[in-house]
Parts: sequence; structure tokens; C-alpha cells
Amino acid sequence: MSMEPAYAPDAGDWTCGRCGGPLLQSKVEVSYLGSVFAVILPTCPACGLTLVPKSLAEGKMAEVEALLEDK
Repeated sequence: MSMEPAYAPDAGDWTCGRCGGPLLQSKVEVSYLGSVFAVILPTCPACGLTLVPKSLAEGKMAEVEALLEDK
């Protein structure tokens, strides 16, 4: 069982914008200002392109970005 936070894509059928393959939930590392976070995001298994759901980008990621920039 994974301990990393998992974020599914927003509603809809999502495919890879680069190669058209299906997206699968995979563990990826996200880095910002020297901090690295392991999260589970929709990722293309063929080419590795990762989707950051809009709800995550405008929610939790924006909160973490503000916290890191205030340091």
C-alpha cells in the first residue's frame, strides 16, 4: 500500500496529449524550489507525460507554492 497522496484526473476521459495512450495512476516526483514530493498522478506509461489535474494545480499545489515562496 502506497503512502503517497494520490490524485485522479478530473472528470472525463483523459489520454496522453503526446502519444494518445491511456493514462495510469503512477508514482512520480514533483519538485519545486528545491523541495521534492512523491505523489501518484495520471501518467502515460508509454512516454511518461504526466497530467496534473486542474483541481490539484489550483488547490493543494497553489497552497504549497505559496508556503514555499513565503519561506
